[in-house]
Amino acid sequence: MRALLLEETNKPMEVKQVTDPSLTNEGVIVKVMANGICRSDWHVWMGDTNVVKKYPHVLGHEFTGVIEEVGKDVKKFKKGDRVIVPVAQGDNTCPYCLGGHQNLCVNRVIPGVNYWGGYSEYAHVPNADGNLIPLPDSLDFVSAASLGCRFVTAYHGIVDQVKVQAGEWVVIQGCGGVGLSAIQIASSIGAKVIAVDIGADKLEMAKQLGAHITVNGSLHDPVEAVLEITKGGANVSVDALGISDTCQKGILSLGKRGRHLQIGLTTKKENGFISVPIDMIVGKEIQIIGSSGMPTSRYSSMFQLIESVNIKPGDLVTERVSLDQAFDVIAGMSHYANTGISVVDRF
Repeated sequence: MRALLLEETNKPMEVKQVTDPSLTNEGVIVKVMANGICRSDWHVWMGDTNVVKKYPHVLGHEFTGVIEEVGKDVKKFKKGDRVIVPVAQGDNTCPYCLGGHQNLCVNRVIPGVNYWGGYSEYAHVPNADGNLIPLPDSLDFVSAASLGCRFVTAYHGIVDQVKVQAGEWVVIQGCGGVGLSAIQIASSIGAKVIAVDIGADKLEMAKQLGAHITVNGSLHDPVEAVLEITKGGANVSVDALGISDTCQKGILSLGKRGRHLQIGLTTKKENGFISVPIDMIVGKEIQIIGSSGMPTSRYSSMFQLIESVNIKPGDLVTERVSLDQAFDVIAGMSHYANTGISVVDRF
């Protein structure tokens, strides 16, 4: 099969012929129909994380497809089933999994990290009964791939973690894929969304996806703007980028008893640490809450929200590319050149 190979961090990736995946008793082989190109792929390629243990490797954790082969111990799926592969997978035996938090599993597995992922024609998904989700007929493969890790992480963060309510002011720093997803979800709930970015094209897309107000951070101080718009501070801030500037400004934009949602992961510059205004956090009783992926148990609720309020995740997709074009899209993330979500749909 053809696959986009990561052979060394921060070096160009190439599409090459590799051996087809082998089927295990509890796994399935998925014919990949679409795979989202995520900034997390960029982080791994750049070497910001040390998660890949063996090279060459195939990234890709936002893929959907059709089951091609089924292991003899798999009970819930059959050949021909349409599926989406969750970004965070558990062993379904640890205390976190049993409590419904598979995304925090002691033995958590991430496709494209712990096993070869969706930048390939076929992928083997282990423990299929516990780690595959049937894809509703209402979602096409490309739209489902756009849910990937960005939409599901935003959903888990907005709905489960900070529990955004209708009428609340929500300021979202960074209008990349996860930020735009958060805008779409928060506005569908009835929140009043302020989108902050330095790119006019990204802010225009934020408006189209439901942002009530946009602030160009290169032209205006976003903290002052949010405090003025909300008359005292937002109820919720979301850092969807993961750099010191967006994290700190998000927190500083909050009002009393505000909640800060941290979704964005840091780069080598921050190396996992960002200084925050502790005295303000204490004085205003600010909460800082993290969000990582989404439990597999929450996919059905997410699908229900999408259908009930007619969210169109496919509207996040701005570019459909071939496997041979995928690396150029990943490399472009070094300059924040991407708007919306790019999806590989030709292998």
